[in-house]
Amino acid sequence: MPLVPSIMLKRKKTLLIRTVLTLVSLATIGALSAQNNSPYSRYGVGDQTPSTHIVNRAMGGVATADADFLHINFSNPASYSAFQVGTEARSKKIISGRVLLDAGINFESRTLREPNNPLKFTATDLYFSYVQIGIPLRKGWGLSFGLRPLSRIGYKIDQNKRINNIDSSIAEYEGSGGTYLPTIGTGFAIKNFSAGVNIGYLFGRRETSTAFGLVNDTVQYYDATYRTSTSFGSLYANAGLQYTVFLDKEKRDYLRLGATGSMKQTLKATQDQTIGTFIVDPTGIVDTVYSVKGNRGEVIYPASYSFGVMAGGSNARNGAWQLGADVIHTAWSDFRFYGAKDAVESNTQIRVGGSLRPDLGRNYFSAVTYRAGFYAGSDYITAGGKLPAWGASVGFGLPIANYSRLSQQYTVVNLALEYNKRGNNDNPLKENMFRLSVGLNFSDFWFNKRKYD
Repeated sequence: MPLVPSIMLKRKKTLLIRTVLTLVSLATIGALSAQNNSPYSRYGVGDQTPSTHIVNRAMGGVATADADFLHINFSNPASYSAFQVGTEARSKKIISGRVLLDAGINFESRTLREPNNPLKFTATDLYFSYVQIGIPLRKGWGLSFGLRPLSRIGYKIDQNKRINNIDSSIAEYEGSGGTYLPTIGTGFAIKNFSAGVNIGYLFGRRETSTAFGLVNDTVQYYDATYRTSTSFGSLYANAGLQYTVFLDKEKRDYLRLGATGSMKQTLKATQDQTIGTFIVDPTGIVDTVYSVKGNRGEVIYPASYSFGVMAGGSNARNGAWQLGADVIHTAWSDFRFYGAKDAVESNTQIRVGGSLRPDLGRNYFSAVTYRAGFYAGSDYITAGGKLPAWGASVGFGLPIANYSRLSQQYTVVNLALEYNKRGNNDNPLKENMFRLSVGLNFSDFWFNKRKYD
């Protein structure tokens, strides 16, 4: 009998390691096969990646007032206080805790087109979404740490035009990079009130290049190149609050209020810049005009605030429902890149969504969680005018059966399908995007103190 706990612990560790390696492999494949090409990613910190867990993303992104012990809501660290612990029946002494592993990937299909133009450009991309681990420290107190991307830069644009009374010109604009945020956070509860904080290191890079040349039948011109590579990073923090009101004595129905906030951050930056001329042959750049290495500066990352409400309930057979709404405001007008203001402005979005799990006892489909939601507002990028943005989502939580009688594992595959649209006929470019997100949520009771006769 003493061998059983040891065997089970080894199985848990092996499964955890295999899961992490599989997801890292998928993320690596996504990075190598990336074909993202969005002209809007030239501005600010690039295209913002989804900022919420796949569970919340399927509900339109509603997350500020969400708290659950079966997934990690890293959008509001106050939710970490909801992580589950196991207690002895008589003494109520804590003997175990449910440890969570959350990870996900995104697949995107993005279509760009000009208004009143049948031609379109479509690009697909597979990339890493997040990996997060949650650990209950005691009842009402949890810890979580992980990594997620915040934005991505990826574009390559060719422009051909005629310069009056001179020649034809060819310009190529290219950029890559993005921002990432590893964090560690904690959340605790005092009765119905919860508070939490995430602390991390926000870092990233932005590499841009412009090549310009003139085309002439008789005169040979040197082409010009402008290259800039910037790396930046600094400590980052955000905090969250939640307050729950139970609407019945059994504490099955509730109303929860939530709020999160992060202050404006100053990121230290280093930049290399080269301006030169070149010819298209193996010699590369043949006449460097200007070169600066290690130019120090700052990137101002804006403050952001959200306020949300969520109502929910459950029944005796573990059926459950949720319905919530969020308002999110980010002060992008404060964004600065080496002192320069980019084509961005402060934006506000409203998100509404909900979920329903009919029952856990009848059949498999009654145990599936069904989710849906939408959001509307404006994009933070203003190149070509203000960009209206809206989207809708649906999703499913698909439980995976556990056939081990010795384990209390609970595994769910979460799916979210989103349709996002930004821009209209008043903008020079419209963008439609379908995103399929797949997440694995694995949890099990660890740290059990077993007793034997």
